[in-house]
Amino acid sequence: MPELAEVSRIVHFIRHHLVGKTLSKVSAQHDDIVYGKVGTSAAEFQKAMEGKKVVGAGQQGKYFWITMSTPPHAVMHFGMAGWLKIRDADTYYYRTDKPEDKEWPPKYWKFLLETDGNPMTEAAFVDARRLARVRLVDCPADEIRKYSPLKENGPDPVADKDTVTEEWLAKKLRSKKVPIKALLLDQANISGIGNWMGDEILYHAKIHPEQYSNTLNDDQIKELHSAMHYVCSTSVELLADSDKFPENWLFKHRWSKGKKNVPSVLPNGEKITFLTVGGRTSAVVPSVQKKTGPVAKEVDSDSGSGPKTNSKRKREPAVKKEEEAPPESEDGPTPKKSGSKRQNKTIKTEDEDESKSSEPTASTKRRSTRLRK
Repeated sequence: MPELAEVSRIVHFIRHHLVGKTLSKVSAQHDDIVYGKVGTSAAEFQKAMEGKKVVGAGQQGKYFWITMSTPPHAVMHFGMAGWLKIRDADTYYYRTDKPEDKEWPPKYWKFLLETDGNPMTEAAFVDARRLARVRLVDCPADEIRKYSPLKENGPDPVADKDTVTEEWLAKKLRSKKVPIKALLLDQANISGIGNWMGDEILYHAKIHPEQYSNTLNDDQIKELHSAMHYVCSTSVELLADSDKFPENWLFKHRWSKGKKNVPSVLPNGEKITFLTVGGRTSAVVPSVQKKTGPVAKEVDSDSGSGPKTNSKRKREPAVKKEEEAPPESEDGPTPKKSGSKRQNKTIKTEDEDESKSSEPTASTKRRSTRLRK
């Protein structure tokens, strides 16, 4: 899903193509999930945006916003597969040769924008899986971050660099006892870090993702802080274009998981393994990321290195009761809990409901940062 770097990419394009222009036409399609789950509607969005001038754009982690000449303003989240397309601009963070990706208006659009002026700019918010969220926030433009949902999220490592200091990070880590990877993914702690960025940060910091956050020593915290700012700032500066990422980054070599006859190794031969931490698959280089303290016990290993389990199978009852549908959260369906009685502590992240789609699509493959197909 789009993480801090990918969202920063689209904010860059919004500033370049939309800011300073008036929205002469806005079309919004009814969707009681994308709009309705966050308390608005397509009709309200259309009315609030049409005829107004775009005066700015900003970001806090995985959230971004478009500020208008008068409130309310649009605050958005891409979910798993959402994106903002701008016609004739290379906004996407992955390359594609699919003919349907060049259609206009694009498939699965939720709103379309047209600006005044010559040339006219056309933009479309798309989301095939309906896990994205589009809401209106009625407040002064410079106070958006003081309102929900932004006020409930942690600081952005790039936008709030002065807040995310080594001392701040140490206090945050020592106040919790959770796997460090899970802590990084929790948007209430730090905004914007998702799966690939979390793995990249831990790889550069030489920290194992399973290790409990409160067991890291001063040197490890220093390395983690340095790696966080390095990975976040570098990927943002490069507009999430992975072709420009340094060759020694884990990102360049992690995508072979599950592919036949394609080894998961770094160029120097070091093996990449995969673990499930905090409900997400983590790419790990064991020769670099050593366990130096207590680790989470309830971790499944895709590489077969996890804890042993009892292989005996219990007899199932002849008739099972039908499972009740899981309740839905404000921002989408709540994933079903696993059948195991012992589970990891639930981590509050914006990724919670992204493993499920609200409607079927032709393709549900993960779209990585500018990853060539």
